[in-house]
Amino acid sequence: MLDANKTIQLSHGGGGKEMDQLIKSLFFKAFDNPILRAEEDAAKLQLSGPVAFTTDSFTVSPLFFAGGNIGKLAIAGTVNDLAMMGAQPEYLSCSFIIEEGFSIAELKIIVESMAEELQQSGARIVCGDTKVVPRGCADGLFINTTGIGRIIMPNISTQNLSTDDVIIVSRDIGRHGAAILMAREGLELESDLTSDCASLWPMVEQLIAANIPIHAMRDATRGGLAAVLNEWAKASNVGINLIEKAIPIADEVKGLCELFGFEAHDLANEGTFVIALPREAADGAVEILQRYGHCEKACIIGNVVETHLGKVVLTTPWGSHRYLDLPQGELLPRIC
Repeated sequence: MLDANKTIQLSHGGGGKEMDQLIKSLFFKAFDNPILRAEEDAAKLQLSGPVAFTTDSFTVSPLFFAGGNIGKLAIAGTVNDLAMMGAQPEYLSCSFIIEEGFSIAELKIIVESMAEELQQSGARIVCGDTKVVPRGCADGLFINTTGIGRIIMPNISTQNLSTDDVIIVSRDIGRHGAAILMAREGLELESDLTSDCASLWPMVEQLIAANIPIHAMRDATRGGLAAVLNEWAKASNVGINLIEKAIPIADEVKGLCELFGFEAHDLANEGTFVIALPREAADGAVEILQRYGHCEKACIIGNVVETHLGKVVLTTPWGSHRYLDLPQGELLPRIC
């Protein structure tokens, strides 16, 4: 039996009794399913039709933050990359790189949060790997996840924006970056600011079920809203106009941005996505997100135009205009 009061030892990655105990009593118990339980060198999958395939590595610091931890982030991040391609998440791989001395109790919390987050999309972890490195060779815990999903809505692409499109954001922006900053700096605010870390497939599934004609969709992770929209403008060779006062930003996020000199548009999100779709479908999409997707802050924030091609222009509350450029430098390293 794995002792939660102890720490990870090099032997837990050595392929022997201790490693078997770690995998069976922790990972297999949390992620149990017939494919994983087969214990083969590779998972045998049933695939048909077009699939989406993605991978990501997670090195967030600190490992625990308001609204989540590295495990929840790893599952949500990979599930969301599939969802943004209109793909139903089905199979995930998961690899752990654990530093010697890491708390088994904390590892258990992280793994259990991963199992809980998997339930939001119905995806399953079907294969994995565990490595233990000596003290000082890693910062506690790194996780890599790879995902495969069946594409339900094809032709979602960064190159599909047209001048009839409007831009929708699913909720207020910048929460994840702000939550990590708050945790990293040891700030204690009189607020309940949490990361938006969450799986987005349930919301996307509702949009697909309602036959909403989605042209482009992207979760606004590193680089935030600014990075997504600049990428879209260049890929589709269109201009994008944004109304600054329409973009939802929590007061706590605004306060942190003022304190540290950041722009909320540049901060990372881990449960917020951006959609481009025809104007006539926009109100219906917003209603679905608000009513069925628990995205009360979902709203239209801008539109696609034929001018200033490849650029994003922000209209300020005072009626002036400025370019919303790509973020420069590394604002907050290791946010995911």
